[in-house]
Amino acid sequence: MSETNWYVVHTYSGYENKVKANIEKTIENRKLQDQILEVSVPMQNVVEVKNGAKKQVQKKMFPAYVLINMVMNDDTWYVVRNTRGVTGFVGPGSKPVPLTEEEMFSMGLNNKAEELSVNFEVGDTVVVTSGVWENTAGVIKSINQQKQFVTINIDMFGRETPVEISFLDIKKE
Repeated sequence: MSETNWYVVHTYSGYENKVKANIEKTIENRKLQDQILEVSVPMQNVVEVKNGAKKQVQKKMFPAYVLINMVMNDDTWYVVRNTRGVTGFVGPGSKPVPLTEEEMFSMGLNNKAEELSVNFEVGDTVVVTSGVWENTAGVIKSINQQKQFVTINIDMFGRETPVEISFLDIKKE
């Protein structure tokens, strides 16, 4: 079997779940299960406050986008591209560009990446080793093993501010 990658498909806003259902139906009808492995509309839990009451709801992480784990060939490209509600693949011109390992990792789609075992826990002080927060120290408040991120509190303008950092971008102090 050829190599699978995650691709991003742009859809009409509000049609993400319909596009997902249509692609999954086409996969079944055309027996493409071995070429298009997964269709995903990433969701996140958000707390909304309405009329003074807190309510937990799910919102789309990337409105108007659907993620697809597939083998890119003429058949799969045609099936996805010609699905009702799809406006096109993300990439220059008509050539789809797969997500990089780093992009997949940050979204928790690291099916190719191995599970990282971490030697830190909640309450540990860590230093950020790269990125915007490089050389910033913070205390771990939570660990998301699935997405391989930690939430640390850093001191910004005299206030503690939570920041999500990848396991790969921190070290124990």
